[in-house]
Amino acid sequence: MARYGGTIKIFTGNSNPVLAKEIAENLGITLGNAEVSTFSDGEISVKIGESVRGTNVFVVQSTCAPVNNNLMELLIMMDAFKRASAYEITAVIPYYGYARQDRKAKARDPITAKLVADLITVAGADRVLTMDLHAAQIQGYFNIPVDHLLGGSILAKYFIDKELGDDIVVVSPDHGSVVRARYFAEKLNASIAIIDKRRPKANVAEIMNIIGDVKGKKAILVDDLIDTAGTLVQGAEALIEKGAKEVYACATHGVLSDHAVDKIANSPIKELIITDTIPLPESKKISNIKVKSTAPLLAEAIKRIYEGMSVSKLFI
Repeated sequence: MARYGGTIKIFTGNSNPVLAKEIAENLGITLGNAEVSTFSDGEISVKIGESVRGTNVFVVQSTCAPVNNNLMELLIMMDAFKRASAYEITAVIPYYGYARQDRKAKARDPITAKLVADLITVAGADRVLTMDLHAAQIQGYFNIPVDHLLGGSILAKYFIDKELGDDIVVVSPDHGSVVRARYFAEKLNASIAIIDKRRPKANVAEIMNIIGDVKGKKAILVDDLIDTAGTLVQGAEALIEKGAKEVYACATHGVLSDHAVDKIANSPIKELIITDTIPLPESKKISNIKVKSTAPLLAEAIKRIYEGMSVSKLFI
């Protein structure tokens, strides 16, 4: 591949090298030569093993746990590429950490999602490619182009291919995810329901009511990310209590922190479908968690960005 800005090169830090390699394979190229390690005092060391002068560099790095290390790796790598005279640098961030700190929920709160956007820009990013931001307005925190892909098409395809039948209801776990649920329901030609809940404190949710008909239906809970899985499991239990025949769940980002996997294993959820924006370690792999690849979608977006083509058709 080549265009006015020179060749394309894909590099990765340590957050998700498997996904980066699959993206490169989808593009028919090999990963760039870069070594990202840590000094004895904890400082991050980046060594770029090939010339990037005049090239279009795409740095694939999810800012998942360990969030701060992965974020610093991304920033330092981009600084290295900028100083090495790369033509254009695109930060490919499949999972954007700190996205849930997107506003001042109470007095004296930081807006960390905006701070991270500033850091990424100052470090040298010319544009950002990401997936399913927790809050869509984060795109506006950047003063550079942001291409925001949706994982819903990947997840919906899984259930379309599974052929669950006509008695499907897509369930939003809260009011904030209704647009996502409606989009998903349109893909499956299904009805929607909403779980009305209140959250007394962070990572603690109390199910209040279910709006919509779920009795005798196969319910699919749809969210952008699953963290401790408390909301997800409580929602699944409430759906069963209201007469749902089966409960499935899906989300683009499987954060799965704390005891999330144990909760899911002991819940009524028949299958949880996530993507590989965050790598799933061996210790968290159980039979009812399935992972779908985002590599083809991200590779197509990278190709379109590189060739100066429209990316908007991938947003649906």
